[in-house]
Amino acid sequence: MSAEPQAITHRRILKIAVPIVLSNATVPILGAVDTGVVGQLGLAAPIGAIGLGAVIISMFYWIYSFLRMGTTGLVAQARGAGEVAETGALLTRALLIGAAGGLMFILLQWPLFHAAFAVAPASDEVEGLARTYLSIRVWGAPAAIAIFAINGWLIAMERTRAVLILQIWMNGLNIVLDLWFVLGLGLGVGGVAVATIIAEWTALGLGLWLCRSAFAGDQWRDWARVFDRARIARMARVNADILVRSVLLQITFVAFLFLGADLGDVTLAANQVLVQFLQITAFAMDGFAFAAEALVGSALGARNRALLRRSAVMASVWGCGLALPLGLGFWLAGPWLIDTMAKAPEVQHAARIYLPWVALAPVAGAAAWMLDGIFIGATRTRQMRNAMLVSVLIYAAALAILLPAFGNHGLWAALMVLNVARGITLFLRYPALERDVTPLPTAA
Repeated sequence: MSAEPQAITHRRILKIAVPIVLSNATVPILGAVDTGVVGQLGLAAPIGAIGLGAVIISMFYWIYSFLRMGTTGLVAQARGAGEVAETGALLTRALLIGAAGGLMFILLQWPLFHAAFAVAPASDEVEGLARTYLSIRVWGAPAAIAIFAINGWLIAMERTRAVLILQIWMNGLNIVLDLWFVLGLGLGVGGVAVATIIAEWTALGLGLWLCRSAFAGDQWRDWARVFDRARIARMARVNADILVRSVLLQITFVAFLFLGADLGDVTLAANQVLVQFLQITAFAMDGFAFAAEALVGSALGARNRALLRRSAVMASVWGCGLALPLGLGFWLAGPWLIDTMAKAPEVQHAARIYLPWVALAPVAGAAAWMLDGIFIGATRTRQMRNAMLVSVLIYAAALAILLPAFGNHGLWAALMVLNVARGITLFLRYPALERDVTPLPTAA
């Protein structure tokens, strides 16, 4: 039986979105502290090792980011349908996937890291330190991946303040231990890694406690439900589609960075500075995209077409409305931010030339971000996958035309074309999403 639908209000959307935005803000702070504490050692190699090691481990963990998105959509729908038992079973399934994925990384760490260093070679000193870092960090893999599942469940249940608490605990403890282990005990790169895995495992414990309502009954260990073949198959399809879509998206950004490298060191450095503006945009827009995931999923689970439309429209109004001040802020504050991040005059000058593109980026990408959230909440992941494939083909065509003619301006223009294409291809599929919602039969 479906739960009684709650009204979709601006207050409800902000209650979901704001903690996510604040949670995201803690991520770059942790990265800065990690770099800063090893920087106090006065050597270049530890800084490079931390940067390289963090990129490699994050790349492997990112493969399982589908677990956050898929869990949110499925749990939100089960919640909207009033299926309390299924919300608990879904968390158990996701946690089991996280544990299995983490154990796989531990068992396969040698070939995985060997392949990573083959693709991204470094000096013997940096690689040796990075291997030390990774050999410790990998033991946190089961916890780190399981936290994807916990965050997805909490977002679906509209408990994003709990996500914020979890993130503050994990990153805050990590920072404190960084300072103690590296500056106090002199443990160097290994100390940074140990601090991180302690933070990850304690965060997993806190996360399970924050999800304690899922374990209040026996639904989380209803093994017949947890291992139901039809439900597992659906979860697998959803997660596989999200994985393919995410890989395609990642390929587009890797292509952007690699093609930019061919335009010279100064242009590459300028692009790297400006990409940080895109990260800020993503952190801000995620809050309203996640709100759309939770609200649309719940409305679809309740089979309430009007509620689904209101959820999609109101969350999108906030997300798209945020894009305008973000773009304006980049335009006005961009020169100061560029000078803060880059001290080389030639890089500052080049970044200013291409600044208008990042000022345009939030507006060009707003529809794509919000529609991603809508389709994730509706678990229409096959449509997302197919729309992304079409968008990537459009992006490739734009690169082939614009890059030779306009250089780095053409590269940035092609990225804007990609984001607009993502929004249009999903928007064209939205009416079918609404039509697929079959209202519950009314009582005679």
